Amino acid sequence: MVSKIITRGLLALTAAGVWQTQVHAGGFSWGEANTDILYERGNATVQAGVTYVNPRRDFDTINGASSSDDPFSQDYAIPNVAAMGRISESLACAFTYTKPYGGDSKYGPQARAADQAAGLPASSNYYFGKKFHANEYGATCDVSFEMGKGRLHFLGGGFMQDFTYKAESFFGTLRLEDDSAFGYRFGIGYDIPEYALRAQLMYRSQIEHKADGDFTPLALAGLLGSAPVAADGHGTLPQSLKLSLQSGVAPGWLVYGSAEWTDWSVLKTLDYNIAGLPPQQDQYNWKDGWTLIGGVGHQFTDKIAGTLNVRWDKGVGNGADIMTDTWSVGAGAAIDCGPGQLRIGGGVSYLTSGSQSTAKGANFNATANGDWAYALTASYNIKF
Repeated sequence: MVSKIITRGLLALTAAGVWQTQVHAGGFSWGEANTDILYERGNATVQAGVTYVNPRRDFDTINGASSSDDPFSQDYAIPNVAAMGRISESLACAFTYTKPYGGDSKYGPQARAADQAAGLPASSNYYFGKKFHANEYGATCDVSFEMGKGRLHFLGGGFMQDFTYKAESFFGTLRLEDDSAFGYRFGIGYDIPEYALRAQLMYRSQIEHKADGDFTPLALAGLLGSAPVAADGHGTLPQSLKLSLQSGVAPGWLVYGSAEWTDWSVLKTLDYNIAGLPPQQDQYNWKDGWTLIGGVGHQFTDKIAGTLNVRWDKGVGNGADIMTDTWSVGAGAAIDCGPGQLRIGGGVSYLTSGSQSTAKGANFNATANGDWAYALTASYNIKF
């Protein structure tokens, strides 16, 4: 029998440790909607937090010459908000917000010069920088039933996702935006709170974005004029399937892990059109991604629990860019303070070396040595 205090601590570790300090996740993955809040047995729970990520990816060589450019990957922040209300013993619903996908790159003078020297095929626009992000607003409900010593859960709901894209180049600035696209998630889970045991399988659908916007000419002002011209684009962000497991293994100790498949192979290109110009595209040609996580948690005192986890993200790049394997170590703590619980953590990632080549769709040849990324996260949870 697991005592009440240990049970509380182990469940806190689940929230503090499995929220995954995403130092540098695979592909364009950023945040994940906090649907775990549906397993809380109180009448209502609210959690809000933010993760700050400092990736440090840079080019080691560009077209065979040593590079002195600064890191091209830029810092970013991932908000995460969830509010759960229990309607009955068997029904609870949660509203969630996060940024599930994003990317932000600014290229140095050597990379810009190499891009410009490549000429102007459909995939080359002499980029200074690219930035995009997606916001997800979701609602998910959980219907649960007693089964054996625990409860069987059926989870499902929908979400609205927007998309904003900006690319600055020698020729001008492209802006695209999709106000709303819709998707869904569903899953099944089983938990025994007495032993901090939980198993869950969750599916999230892919999203098709069709965006409108404009292009403000710079070098092309002589051809298109200086006023913005109409533009549009389309692309697909992937579906995913995630299996999560956890269990108490001894008084005050918890082990957990997850395996997630993400269908990044759907992102071959981002296609767009600018009035007065031929069709354009950004090439990715990515492979499917896999993320594996394993961790352990421990209850130190009545009010403090801690966790340590290791994460591996399979590289999705296929040579058109440098998206390699990533190894991460994260640590976190859950601290009862005030009316709720403070959850803090941090992590460090090692981005393995890699290369890109024009033969595989890149605008120029380049290599990257192993690089590092860092993250800090904090959230606060209140139960009613």
